[in-house]
Parts: sequence; structure tokens; C-alpha cells
Amino acid sequence: MAPIWNSIKSLFQDRVLPALRNTTTKRLMIGFGFFIITTTVLSLNYVPERLDIKEGQPSPKTIKATRTVEFEDRLKTDEARKRAANSIGKVHDENPEALNQVVGDISGVMNKVKAVSGNAQMTPTDKVARLKKDIPFSLPEGVYLSLAGYDSQTIQTIDINARGIVTKALNKGILEENLKEIRASLLEEDVVNLKVPKDAKVFVGYLIDNFLQPNFLYNKEATSKKIETAVDAIAPVRVAVQRGEKIIGEGDIVTQSHIQKLEALRLLTEPVPVSAVLGVALLVGIGMTLVLIYLYQQRPDIYLNERYLVLISIVVIGVLLLAKTVIAIDIKPEWAVLLGYLIPVAAASMLLAILLDTKLALLVTAVLSGLVGVITGNELRFALVGLISGMAAVYSVSRLSQRSDLAKAGLVYISSANVGAIVAVELVTRGLNSTTFAVGVLFGLLNGVFSAVLTIGVLPYLESAFGITSSVKLLELANPGQPLLKRLLMEAPGTYHHSIVVGNLAEAAADAVGGDSLLVRVGSYYHDIGKLRRPYFFIENQLSTENPHDKLTPNLSTLIITSHAKDGIEMVREQKLPKPITDIIEQHHGTSLVSFFFYCALDNEKNEKTVSEDDFRYEGPKPQTKEAAIVMMADSVEAAVRALQKPTPGRIEGLVRRVIKDKLQDAQLDECDLTLKDLNIIAGAFVRVLSGIFHTRVEYPEAVIKEIERRKAKDAGIRKQSAGKGEGRQQAT
Repeated sequence: MAPIWNSIKSLFQDRVLPALRNTTTKRLMIGFGFFIITTTVLSLNYVPERLDIKEGQPSPKTIKATRTVEFEDRLKTDEARKRAANSIGKVHDENPEALNQVVGDISGVMNKVKAVSGNAQMTPTDKVARLKKDIPFSLPEGVYLSLAGYDSQTIQTIDINARGIVTKALNKGILEENLKEIRASLLEEDVVNLKVPKDAKVFVGYLIDNFLQPNFLYNKEATSKKIETAVDAIAPVRVAVQRGEKIIGEGDIVTQSHIQKLEALRLLTEPVPVSAVLGVALLVGIGMTLVLIYLYQQRPDIYLNERYLVLISIVVIGVLLLAKTVIAIDIKPEWAVLLGYLIPVAAASMLLAILLDTKLALLVTAVLSGLVGVITGNELRFALVGLISGMAAVYSVSRLSQRSDLAKAGLVYISSANVGAIVAVELVTRGLNSTTFAVGVLFGLLNGVFSAVLTIGVLPYLESAFGITSSVKLLELANPGQPLLKRLLMEAPGTYHHSIVVGNLAEAAADAVGGDSLLVRVGSYYHDIGKLRRPYFFIENQLSTENPHDKLTPNLSTLIITSHAKDGIEMVREQKLPKPITDIIEQHHGTSLVSFFFYCALDNEKNEKTVSEDDFRYEGPKPQTKEAAIVMMADSVEAAVRALQKPTPGRIEGLVRRVIKDKLQDAQLDECDLTLKDLNIIAGAFVRVLSGIFHTRVEYPEAVIKEIERRKAKDAGIRKQSAGKGEGRQQAT
């Protein structure tokens, strides 16, 4: 046994564990788990129920309704639709050519008869033979002989009467269904009363019998459409079963009506519909494929991060489980059919838009809405409302500027979108119903509030669990009441002011090049937080002319200056600030040279070779993202322009572009994804902001200044005099 156990253990350690640690294997496991769980949740609608009862058999026990439910009575609906279909007559299309064709056929035969009977050169036998050949139907032998002997006047009379009879009949209208009846009626009445010889009447009867045809033809397609329209106009007959209502008693024969009620209550034992489960699985698979293809092509950073895939799975499965819970709520039947409007699809949309990506949130919203339609019993209206509310939710949180925007998104945008969508869907599917509209609108409003509350409540836990820095978290960190920012304001006011200006510069630049403006603003607020350790070693915090660096060597001064980045990282990690902020603090100087102390060291040393430039550089790393690079440039630009004498717009622009050029030439921007075009745009944004900060003041003439001072002195004297009078009155009292 020991060798077998050792082999299994070795196989597990050498093959299984490495495979489980593989990122591709992890993604496959996450995808498989999501597929199984989601398919299972959706397929619960098709799970076999408890009772085994069949139509025509006695019920094994008394069954009562376990809940209140409204459903369609198919029997009554079918009866109403059959009555509507039977009330629709057949649709006939008139054939205007029928009369001409019948009259033409009769006239053609009569012309041939007239030609034969009027031919004096032919013998009677020849005439009969010719008539048999020319007339397209058979006649009694005596009729042939009579026709051969009639004069032209008799034949003309026969022709006129025959055409008159069929014309009269066709003008009244002949249907296919009553053609035989009309033929018989014409032979019994009209033909019998003709003033022509007996054989001539027989001949007219044969003409009518062979050439008369209907001029109103049955249109099967139009009739079917008319019946279909009438049937569709019959609304489904809906009935309600109240909770506790007796469905069937023990021993009672089960009818189709009982079966309908038991099906509506989901109390029947039925075989698992494999096709339905396969359809659900296929739908889930298609949705997963669409999302994964989008992530693979557009957001590989999310696709390659297993934590983010787990986050997406948790959000989607969580909403589906909430959907199952919501639609199981036991309320009035007329309200229960609207519970699908309470499903918080918008919560998933907001969470994914805030935590990951707005475009991804839109795609997941579309897929999730389809799944909600399935879970609510293939109700398209709930899927449509979920899609609309989810899209509104994504747009409402795509650019959060303050924390109250989340509540506003739920109370205003999502609720409004829900109400509009519900009203539209109800008008299309159920028609105008005041109760339905009122409850639907109420559910739409509650959905918006529920989605916002759910998002606000769950968001901090998801941020913490998956290490994601959302815009809401950044907005909290930007609050001046944060402990580190309060300390910075009190202990290093110069650095605080510098950080605020850097934040304004960086935000404008990030907006201009499509970066995360909120991240760079907050990162700028904290980028110099390490200066709190030794604030007076930095010139912006020095209130006196004495500079502590004058007593230190350049190497020691450089060590103090460069350590503020490392000190800042330690401080923000103690406060558990998110990694993107830490990265900006760590990278905002890159490996830049502390040039002032470097050149001081060169001046102090006789042999320049003993001074290493590497000793006077920050430890780095260089900026890895465009946001960190923007903060680096904003930091350098602000410090340079603050020291600029007479900062005119032209001098500011020249200095800004020179600073950015120096950073580029010093290879500080080599590891971020900024282009030369981006750098040009960033420089323009910096210049605009700095020109507004250091704009030229209006210089007042000397006479105006003296007049202002004179009025100030006069106002001060009046206030002093008034104060003295007030004090005297107080003493008198």
C-alpha cells in the first residue's frame, strides 16, 4: 500500500498541483463553476415537483393551494377563441373576368352552331357530325338534329337567352360552395320558362351546366388571417387560485381544470424537460462566450486576472439568486405577476461599472437581462425592463464626482428608467389597467432604491475582498478630513498647498489624454505625504530664512529628500490606502536626479570622478502608468513655475515644455504608455491651468491707491467711534 500511496502523492504534487496553479486552469475552473451554478439556478424552474396525479384518475388525497397564484385558464381561453374563429365567415375574392369568360364560351359555341345550321350545302348528317366535332360537350342525338335544323333566328334567340341567364346569375354573385345549387335553380326555373323549343332548352341547360363558373373565389389565406386576427383579439382568460383554496378532494376524478391549477401551483410530478435544460445551458454558454471574447480582445487585464473573473461571477449569480427570492414572494395574485420588476439588475450594472469597466458592465447587463427573462418564466417584459434600468445605471455611475451620486443614480436615474420602461411594456403587453400601472410604477421606484442601497452596502466588501480601488473609494480618500490630509495641512501647509495645485494640474492633464482624472487627483494629494516625517527639510514648509540643509552634506541632504517617497509608502500602507495610490507615491519621482545637491557635491569635491550620479537619484521605479507619469510631470512643473520670476504665459509655457522635455530625455517616461502627442496635450493642459493661477494682476495708479487708503482710514475711524459710544452706553446701563 505504501508504494501506491507514495505514487498517488507524487502524482498529486508533481502534476495536479502545478496544473491547478496554472492561470489557464484557474480561468477554466472559474468558468466551469459559473456555468454549472448559473445553469442550475435557471433550471430550478423545470425541476420535477412532488405530486404524481393524472387526468381521469381519482385523486389520492385532498389538495389545497399552497400559495396564491394567477394563471391562464387554457380551456376557457380555447373555448373563447373557437367561438371567435367560428364566427368568422369565409373571405371570397371577386373574379371580374368570370362573366366575360362564361359569355365568351357560350358565344363561341353558338357561333359554331350558327355556322353549321346556316350552311345549305351540308346535308343534315354532315351537320350533325360537324356539330359533334365543334361542340366541346356531348348532347343527346335528337338535340344535334334539332340544332342542325334550326333557322338563324331561333339560334340567335337561344344565344341571347343563354347569355342573359348566366349574366343575371353572375351579377348576383356565385360562390364555389353554391355553384351546383345555382345551376340546378337556373335549370329548374329560368331555362324551363324560356320561349324556345324543347331541344333548345336542353341545349341551353347543357351550356349552363358546362360553362357557368363562380365569380367569387374562396381566399383561404385571407380567411385564415381574419380568423387569426379574431383569435388573437381574444385575451387569455386568467383566473386566480387563492392560498388555502381546495383544488381537488380525495377520490375525486381529476379533470383538465384540476391539472391546470396544479400546474400553476407547480405541484405536479413531471419528467425533467431535457430540451429546456439544454436550452438554458446553451443560453448561459453563449452569454459567457460573448463576455469572455470581449474581455480577451478589449480588456486583457481583466481576462488575465482570476479575481476579477470571480467578481463578475459572484455579481451575476448573486442577482440571479435575488431574482429567485423576489419572484417567490407571496403577495396578491394581481401583484405577484409584477414581481419581476423588483429584480435589481441595475445593482449588478453599477457594481461592475464602478469596480471594473463601464463597457463590460453594459455587456453583462444585456446577458444578465436575458437570464432574468428565463428565470421569470420566459417573460420578455422583465428582461426588457432589466436591460433598460441596467443601462441607465451604467450611465449614471460612469463618471462619479461625489459619493451622493450613487444614491442619486438609484433614486433618480434608475427609478425613472424603470418607470418609463414598465409603463411602455405594460401598455404593449397588458393594456391600460390602473391597478397594474400603479403597482408597476411602485415596483419600479422600489427597484431603483433597492439597487442603490444594495450597491452602496455591498461595494465596500467587494472592494476589500478583491483589492479594487473604485471611484467611490477615491472620493472618500479625497476628503480633506482624512487623517493624513489633516496632518499634512497642519504640519506641512506648504506641501499641502503644493499637492492641491499638483492635483488640479494632473486632473486637467488626465482629462485631456483620457486618463483616470480622479485617480491622479487623489494620488496628487498623497504623493508627498512622506514629507510629514521631516517637513522643514523641504523649502515649501520653511517659514524662516534658515535652511537646515546648509549644515548637512549634499549626500545626507539627498538621502533626506529622496526618503520622502519611501516614508510616504510606509505611512499610506499603515492607513491601508489602495495600491494605485501607493504606486503613484512610489513612482512620482521615478529615478530622477536631485540635481541641486548633485552639483553641490561636484563643487565640494576636487575630483569629480569620486561623485557618482547614481547616489543622487531617487530609487524609483519609473512611472509604470500614464497616471503616475502625469503626477510626476505635474509635480515638477508646479515646483518649477512657483520659483519662476515674473511668470508670464509665454515664460510659463516655455518652462513647462522644458521640464517635460527633460523628463523625456532623462528616460523617466520610457515605461509608461504616453505618446509624444499625449505629452504635447499634457503640456497644453498644464499651461492653461498655470496661466489661470499665475495670471497678471491689474496695477492700480498711485492716485487710486491713495484714495483707497484714505477711505479705509475713514471707515476705521467711524467704526472706532461707534465702538466707543457703544461701550459708554454699556457702562451707563
